[in-house]
Amino acid sequence: MFARRVYMRLKAGCVAELTKKLDKEVIPMLRKLKGFQDEITFVTQSGTEAFAISLWDRAESAEVYNRTIYSDVVDIVSKYIDGTPQVETFDVTNSTFHTIVRSTSL
Repeated sequence: MFARRVYMRLKAGCVAELTKKLDKEVIPMLRKLKGFQDEITFVTQSGTEAFAISLWDRAESAEVYNRTIYSDVVDIVSKYIDGTPQVETFDVTNSTFHTIVRSTSL
């Protein structure tokens, strides 16, 4: 399993609107992509920062997302964030929610 973490600084007072956009537009787009497993979004209690973790069956599936619709997703959320989202990628080594297939690189 593979994960993408996207960190975002949020504009003031936009958490509810951002959440609606993610639920109504972004997550349905992700669900259409081969290899998509899950999306989890975290927002600080102050509402000024967030990060989203998308889980994928493998790195190649996440890369297809990155090459094809990620820029559309950024466009959708851009009015709720300050600056450019920061993306990091990870191999997932364990989870209580998902069965993990170990990568041969670990």
